[in-house]
Amino acid sequence: MSEPVTVRPHVRTTRMNTKVIVSMAMLTAIAYIVMLVSKLMPSVMFLDFDFKDVVICIAGFTFGPMSAAIISILVAFIEMISISDTFLWGFLMNALATCTFCCTASYIYKKIHTKKGAVLGLSLGVVCLVAVMLLWNYLVTPFYMGQPREVVAAMLLPMFLPFNLAKGGMNMAATLLLYPPVVTALRKAGVVPASQSGQNKKINAGFVLFSLALLATFVLFALVLAGVI
Repeated sequence: MSEPVTVRPHVRTTRMNTKVIVSMAMLTAIAYIVMLVSKLMPSVMFLDFDFKDVVICIAGFTFGPMSAAIISILVAFIEMISISDTFLWGFLMNALATCTFCCTASYIYKKIHTKKGAVLGLSLGVVCLVAVMLLWNYLVTPFYMGQPREVVAAMLLPMFLPFNLAKGGMNMAATLLLYPPVVTALRKAGVVPASQSGQNKKINAGFVLFSLALLATFVLFALVLAGVI
């Protein structure tokens, strides 16, 4: 009588790691495409509203903050060598902004794996994004704008602060809306075990309405900043 075939733990781990790598590569490609599409949106002077952070936050929520950091740097690098005209300065600012927002949010969510944890993490991500980019815009923007630092300093509160607040708020709301269906699809595909993705949760209508209202608010705010309305 033959013995039953068993799958060794290291084989299962290898298969899971392969699926994770493939999923991260797919999310990196999607983030780049979303970045390209975002370029079609109205901008505030040289500042573009970029929704790739939504995809990268979903990756961070699913696979951890280190994954968010890796994808942030990869997408910023690909953007630099493909379409960017700000080169290393643009790469630095893109990577800093996305890492600050997505890594903060996914780190908190990893510690508090609930809807409240997601809202808290994303909210702190927005706060950190605004604070960090105020500092780095003050330090770096004069170099690629070719303007004196005093001119850039005068733009921090009236332009950079509301821009990053609007950008972070829109990405926060979109992440809250899209993460549940995406992680459910990944779980069904066997990419994310139940132990990693948390317990199955039914769609909460109140939470969806909150996310939609938040998204609508920041979209209107962004359109006002861009001079569209």
